[in-house]
Amino acid sequence: MGLPDGIKAFLFDLDGVLTQTAKVHAAAWKDMFDTFLRSEAARTGGEFVPFDPVGEYDRYVDGRPRLDGTRSFLASRGIELPEGTPQDPPGTRTVNGLSGAKNDTVLRMIREQGVQPYAGSVAYLHRLRGLGLPRAVVSSSANCRDVLRAAGIDDLFEVVVDGVTAARDHLAGKPAPDTFLAAAKELGVAPEHAVVFEDALAGVAAGRAGGFGAVVGVNRTGQADALREHGASVVVDDLSQLLEERG
Repeated sequence: MGLPDGIKAFLFDLDGVLTQTAKVHAAAWKDMFDTFLRSEAARTGGEFVPFDPVGEYDRYVDGRPRLDGTRSFLASRGIELPEGTPQDPPGTRTVNGLSGAKNDTVLRMIREQGVQPYAGSVAYLHRLRGLGLPRAVVSSSANCRDVLRAAGIDDLFEVVVDGVTAARDHLAGKPAPDTFLAAAKELGVAPEHAVVFEDALAGVAAGRAGGFGAVVGVNRTGQADALREHGASVVVDDLSQLLEERG
């Protein structure tokens, strides 16, 4: 399958690896943060500097649990907010309130636009299933199962470790390797015999930190060098390239 010998299990991130939803998340983060930053500028008399949906999204948000992404970006701008609670109305001036607003926006966009899987990823998954190789989805999203169903690929995985699982089992989010390690354990495979597929820098770093047998960086946005710097042992533009290498 275009990977080193000894790989027995396959662990996939969702957004940007399996489904074309990373750009939806980036747009939703920008919508939420720009609304907040504009109101902060009006409140404090400061300058409104919009959220960068490429650079800042990659550095502070992509691949991280929602609350961690909100905290990370706010810290980069020197903004401290109270945590609040999950019951805060979306848009409340708290970490939970802003995160809730982002989630509402991404769910609305998914309902309006639907979810498209990457054809190369689907072909790769079908090849794995045909060979009887175990597969898991490892996502920070609490909406992971809904997205899998909407994309029509929920039947291609034996294990799903998502934001709901992480909260239930107290697993640290990416760039910590905990969620990937939990998926490998559930599949009954040691990390050195599993491969991680990630498009996010935080996710690639998690794969490296977990001691996995290979980390495939999926270069959807022209950041191949950064993926390698964060720990990708293989970088491809699409998973179909791994099928081609296999022949």
